[in-house]
Amino acid sequence: MLLALLTLLHVLVFVYWLGGDLGAFYVSRYVTAPDRTVKERGLALKVLADVDMAPRTCLILALPTGLTLAKLKGWWDVPPEVVAAIWALCLFWLVMAWSIHIHHSPPKAGIRRIDIFIRWIVLAGLAAFGLASLVGLADAPLFIAIKMLILATAIGCGLLIRRQLAPLGPPVVAMMTNGPTPETDKAINAVLEATRPVVLTLWALLIGAAFLGLWTPS
Repeated sequence: MLLALLTLLHVLVFVYWLGGDLGAFYVSRYVTAPDRTVKERGLALKVLADVDMAPRTCLILALPTGLTLAKLKGWWDVPPEVVAAIWALCLFWLVMAWSIHIHHSPPKAGIRRIDIFIRWIVLAGLAAFGLASLVGLADAPLFIAIKMLILATAIGCGLLIRRQLAPLGPPVVAMMTNGPTPETDKAINAVLEATRPVVLTLWALLIGAAFLGLWTPS
């Protein structure tokens, strides 16, 4: 029963991550749609932010669910205290991510800095251990080592998208305050267009990770 539930949870991580990203990508088109009112555009921004919490949540849960699944299926003999520590870190991280979303924490808030710090630590740890396993310095199986590298790259894509979205604030505020203009629409579209290659890369990484999840030892 536990194994089945954990397998389901890990599958749902992929489903809601990719599905949430697709939803956010689609809704973003309405932020600058010329036939939409300011109120409708503001609603699109709210829906986008809410839907985006699905992939943000799934990114955090991918590591502990995958690690626990690997242990329960006998693919990798991870010490139980390591599994417990990873769950504790990721649940703490998840609470922070939702707190940032619910309370609309400003970009320079301390909780956001902690969130970014955790992302860099997890990225570096996954990349280092994945590479070490590929060259025989660590003992993770090949498909798990590759999935670690994919997850590290996905976290890196998320960090890059955050940086690319940083200039979005002023034109959005101007649009919501004074109404849409060709200038604000152009500025918003330019920011969104810059993120799209990274978003597409992220989708490819998720599909690759899903394939690796099926290509496992019998």
